[in-house]
Amino acid sequence: MFYPEELIEEIRQRNDIVDVIGSYVKLQKKGSNYMGLCPFHSEKTASFSVSGAKQMYHCFGCGVGGNVITFIMEYENYNFLEAIRYLAQRAGVSLPEVEYSEEERKKADFKSRLLEVNKEAAKYFYVQLKSDRGKPAHDYLTNRQLSEEIIVKFGLGYSNKYSDDLYQYLKQKGYEDNLLKESGLVTIDEAKGANDKFWNRVMFPIMDVNNRVIGFGGRVMGDGMPKYLNSPETKIFDKSRNLYGLNLARISRKNYIILCEGYMDVIALHQAGFNNAVASLGTAFTGLQASLLKRYTDEVFLSYDSDGAGTKAALRAIPILKEAGLTAKVIDMRPYKDPDEFIKALGKEEYEKRIEQAKNSFYFEIEVLEREHDMSDPEEKTKFFNETAQKLLVFKEEIERNIYIEAIARKYNIAFEDLRKLVNKYGSQIVVGINREEYNRNNREKREKREDGFVQAQKMLLTWLIEDISLFSKIRNIITPNDFKEELYHQVADMLFQQYETDHNVVPAKIINYFESKEEQNEVASLFSTSLQEGMNQLEREKALNEIVRRIKKYSLDYESRHATDIAQLQKIIKEQGELQKLHISL
Repeated sequence: MFYPEELIEEIRQRNDIVDVIGSYVKLQKKGSNYMGLCPFHSEKTASFSVSGAKQMYHCFGCGVGGNVITFIMEYENYNFLEAIRYLAQRAGVSLPEVEYSEEERKKADFKSRLLEVNKEAAKYFYVQLKSDRGKPAHDYLTNRQLSEEIIVKFGLGYSNKYSDDLYQYLKQKGYEDNLLKESGLVTIDEAKGANDKFWNRVMFPIMDVNNRVIGFGGRVMGDGMPKYLNSPETKIFDKSRNLYGLNLARISRKNYIILCEGYMDVIALHQAGFNNAVASLGTAFTGLQASLLKRYTDEVFLSYDSDGAGTKAALRAIPILKEAGLTAKVIDMRPYKDPDEFIKALGKEEYEKRIEQAKNSFYFEIEVLEREHDMSDPEEKTKFFNETAQKLLVFKEEIERNIYIEAIARKYNIAFEDLRKLVNKYGSQIVVGINREEYNRNNREKREKREDGFVQAQKMLLTWLIEDISLFSKIRNIITPNDFKEELYHQVADMLFQQYETDHNVVPAKIINYFESKEEQNEVASLFSTSLQEGMNQLEREKALNEIVRRIKKYSLDYESRHATDIAQLQKIIKEQGELQKLHISL
């Protein structure tokens, strides 16, 4: 941590968590907190809670939690220092200049240095594209009808034919072998030496949403294989969590995003004015990518290749998009294969029309299903309606399901009631066919995951203490941090009690900063977000508090009894156990 603790706390305090998270997530006031859809996992019912009083967030669905600093780190994929600098700038807080020696600079932040290496590589590839050696690659791009403006906009480049060209350049810049190897740009072998990952390829820098180069894609010049090659996974590059072109598409004024398959499709669409196009990175579309899109839009238009492989990819992507809460539509580009070919042949105006005519994703699925059956054959047609009926069960709400049943029945000339009965038949089979053993197993697993009474009591008391600090004085001679036997809970309780003793106040959000791992931060946030029953009268609250305190103290004394080392200590514990029966805390 390069900045003083007091400065970090000032930055946290001057960035209200409700304001900050509210700029990313739509929040609604619910009681004393704000609720919204969690930006870190797919959900349809809001379970993401933000507390202005505690200056903390916690998702009851996936368990993430923390303060405003951890939110920015997780959402923007920043490290701690990057998050501090971002929030300082947002709040108008000046940060002191920190000077590092060359050695300290190398050790300061490995992730930042990886980003630095990628940025240098991108600059180098661009210079090579503009050189005489890069003329074949530049000709390839101009033959694909890309303008100089779009080449600059996407930072396109060229990797030379020499197998260690980039390696030698980066070594001259002072980057060490270990870093270059971790960047994925270079392979280093004791026997074979150092070799560039990319050579003789048109280079496509891959940027995150903050315009930082995190990886590369390379298209081979000539007939070499593989045709396209991506950077391997690194500490800054995860294919499943990023989308090509999203850094530009996210600031588009359009209220939807076009999802394509390849780099050239994205670039061609941007050049034609569709600056809201993105593509997955050489792998199947993932739920993490869908959640990423959900941050910026509610509607996605699929513009995958119109061939069989593209159709299958679209069919796989549709349920993933829906699960993330996104509306999906499919653009029909036939008779052309992809957006690049389509726009070159018919122009952007025709592509705009295809967007307007894009099919509802469910209708697209049914049309694909129809193409798989010979509708002139009664047996095949029957199979089609049976498979369609099963697909209609995806709509859980009866009204919505009936609307789709009516539309399908009208299109395929089948009686509404007949199709509805078929749908209900398959629906009842699913209910009746629930595997009882599986049901019992799931219930058993849920029971096993339930926290035992002592763990839950510790969480509830920690939550209660920050919501009503007057309790500190009431439990002063009964409960101490030593009564919290879970290691993490003990650390948190110790810091909380110290805060109260020093300032007669508690700041739970400040405690988060003392834990480095995301898992610990999530757990600490959950300690302060345990549900307390609302609507209890004073007598009920008093009874609940006494039960919680007794449970914690009893477990603590039992633990001490098992580990007592002399008779005097044991006698003291037995005396306290006897007094515990008479314990009563008055509110």
